[in-house]
Amino acid sequence: MKNLFTGALLFLLSADATAQAPAKPRVDQLVDAIEPKVVAWRRDFHQNPELSNREFRTAEKVTAHLKALGLEVRTGIAHTGVVGILRGANPGPVIGLRADMDALPVVERVDLPFKSTATSTYNGEEVGVMHACGHDTHVAIMMGVAEVLAQMRAELAGTVVFIFQPAEEGPPTGEEGGAELMIKQGVLDNPKIEAMFGLHINAHTPVGHIRYRSGGTMASSDWFYIKVHGKQTHGAAPWHGVDPIVVSSQIIAGLQTIVSRQSNLTEQPVVITVGKFDAGVRANIVPETAELVGTIRTLDSTMRRQVHERVIRTAEKIAESAGARAEVRIENKTPITFNDPKLTNWALKSLQAAAGADNVKEMKPMTGAEDFGFFGKKVPSFFFFLGGMPKDQKPDEAAAHHTPDFFIDESGFSLGVRSFCYLVLDYFKN
Repeated sequence: MKNLFTGALLFLLSADATAQAPAKPRVDQLVDAIEPKVVAWRRDFHQNPELSNREFRTAEKVTAHLKALGLEVRTGIAHTGVVGILRGANPGPVIGLRADMDALPVVERVDLPFKSTATSTYNGEEVGVMHACGHDTHVAIMMGVAEVLAQMRAELAGTVVFIFQPAEEGPPTGEEGGAELMIKQGVLDNPKIEAMFGLHINAHTPVGHIRYRSGGTMASSDWFYIKVHGKQTHGAAPWHGVDPIVVSSQIIAGLQTIVSRQSNLTEQPVVITVGKFDAGVRANIVPETAELVGTIRTLDSTMRRQVHERVIRTAEKIAESAGARAEVRIENKTPITFNDPKLTNWALKSLQAAAGADNVKEMKPMTGAEDFGFFGKKVPSFFFFLGGMPKDQKPDEAAAHHTPDFFIDESGFSLGVRSFCYLVLDYFKN
């Protein structure tokens, strides 16, 4: 009887250990098997890109895939967003995985069999359309993750919410969109997500490598609008008026001293860029007004507030000193993408297991912005970067994101799928 009891106990303990053990070898097999499909999906999305809030075909493809996997699917969130809910066989935590879907108004120059020749309308203008930032890879990778984990549903103790997000690059003028609108429409609430994970392909990181950072990782993006009011006069007699073009030029120079002389750059980087300058109608008229439009990038909330105050003060005082008047408006586009330090430290082990410890390295902060930061304001979040640069290429020779020559090596996609799957399994286990 004692031997029978002992045998039964050992069987139960063995079964429990098997149930609790990470199923990573099986993940690896499933990822290898699905890699050709991930590449095919990516090529299809690359050849058929869609602009922000117009991702209709992409959303249809994602929806059909998730439904075929037996997931609970919700559509039409933030215009074209799709959410798939995978409930494991056992109860447990709820985590969110995000992939953005939109392309950019860029004409592709890369000579690929699946090169984009698509066109569309952007803010009233006819434009070429290209996945010049890699969101096509994000969608394909996430579809692969969903398929792998759906086949392991019986082994999952928790729920995964797959969030396919539109308009990461920003909605068209006059429209809402992106992560902020998805959150406003309840994407984090039912079921209630307790942690969020996301990745971004990177054209300057070698294939097979992962980059990460704890804390402020990508900058907040604020846009400023400065309208300078002068006094119109004949261009031959500028002393009869107040030239808003000259005043605006002085403001542009003054704004750069905020970076070079007023910000502690040993703490975090700051960028102030004027990207648009509108004034005048002809050569011999000093106009009444001029307008500057630009962006501010910061990685620290205190520095962000200080920079805003200094932009307003600099513009107003320079204008006042010349007898002009400046109106300043600052608009927040995206918050800082902030990686929760505890979650980052925990996730590092999963990424090292997926890629190899030597291939996972800490990175410097980026002054580019990402609306994934909206999720981080609501729940602990972790955002990392997946290598997409060919191994034989030098980073300074790789085309930048958002350019016509942007290129991604497809051999890195399987690491993206595996990394997400490992994060899910480890999170549920712990």
